[in-house]
Amino acid sequence: MLKVDKIKKDFVILEKQINGKRLVYLDSAATTQKPRQVIEAMKKYYENHNANVHRGIHQLSEEASQMYEESRRVVAEFIGAKSDELVFVRNATEGINLVAWAWAFVNLKKGDEVLTTEMEHHANLVPWQQVCRRLGAKLVVAGVTDEGVLDMKDFRKKLSKKTKLVAVTQVSNTTGVINPVEEIIKVAKQVEARVLIDAAQSVQHLGVDVKKLKSDFLVFSGHKMMAGMGIGGVYLKKEVQREMGVFLTGGGMISEVYKDRAVWARGVDKWEAGTPSVAGAVGLAEAVKYHQNLGMEEIRRHEEELMSYAIKRLVEIKEVKLVGPKDVKNRSGVVSFVYDKVHAHDVAEVLNSEGIAVRSGHHCTMPLHQRLGLVATTRVSFYVYNDKKDVDRLIEGLEKVKGVFIK
Repeated sequence: MLKVDKIKKDFVILEKQINGKRLVYLDSAATTQKPRQVIEAMKKYYENHNANVHRGIHQLSEEASQMYEESRRVVAEFIGAKSDELVFVRNATEGINLVAWAWAFVNLKKGDEVLTTEMEHHANLVPWQQVCRRLGAKLVVAGVTDEGVLDMKDFRKKLSKKTKLVAVTQVSNTTGVINPVEEIIKVAKQVEARVLIDAAQSVQHLGVDVKKLKSDFLVFSGHKMMAGMGIGGVYLKKEVQREMGVFLTGGGMISEVYKDRAVWARGVDKWEAGTPSVAGAVGLAEAVKYHQNLGMEEIRRHEEELMSYAIKRLVEIKEVKLVGPKDVKNRSGVVSFVYDKVHAHDVAEVLNSEGIAVRSGHHCTMPLHQRLGLVATTRVSFYVYNDKKDVDRLIEGLEKVKGVFIK
């Protein structure tokens, strides 16, 4: 069982006062707060080891290079990958674009199909729109049920021999719905389609093992798992790397350069052009260790307990209508809702006046909101530093919404 009171002490920002009240941070699906261990690890790198990697023979460069590659090993092992299968990027969005440019533009042709879903974050939809538009391929979108759950019957119906890539989120950033990615990958492989998993909302909550999943690509963002902003990862299955071209070009990702041509570097260096975020990688590795010290099973158990309590309290407010299934076994970290006759932005503003940070709007999932007939929702997202007292503060804040807007 997580000792949340002790965990909270690692996050200095949680001591902050908002409008004279203790901060209650319920926006971790957008970005998580950073523990002092991660901040200190990044600070230590800059103060003691800062140098460019892979380019120098002086001691600082060798130290920085060693720390960078050790960070790669730690992060890769966390998702069940090998070091030569993990590419560092800025975030999951860049990771998806890397796969789009380096794999899709090389391997797809006119008439091929990319299958995704109605619940995707724009980051896992817009790149495929661009790919299909430019190549003359077809973007196929599997629907969701009225509850916001992926319609697997529709997914299977739309999966065909024309499908060359399946791109799907493991966890919805709006409803918290957990998709059956194991089943999705299994049926995709039956038509020999490659599979990309958007794990931006799952790595930090559920844990991920790419070897067990047998996905071809998997992307995640460090800033959503207690690391700094500007660092993330892309898992590229070793055998798939042979099918891939380049993404960004320039220094670092080359082996040899002549006036009229270049020879690309081998391995993951091929997709890491320019100076990387070494401090970001160090911070991400430290964040991984923080998760491992807590235990992923304990994190999940805590999350389920907290969501159960939150849902129980929320449904007591008659003006609140939950979005997504109530069964916490089928969702992760997120509870979104609509407040009757009050816009989500107004709900968020009242909560902010009480020192409570939530997210409002469409959460970069406009197609999902349109499918469910919603203009906007209020999203509450939990993490390891939240507890039932935070939920109680949320409920008190929502009672104030009623006092302000419901006469």
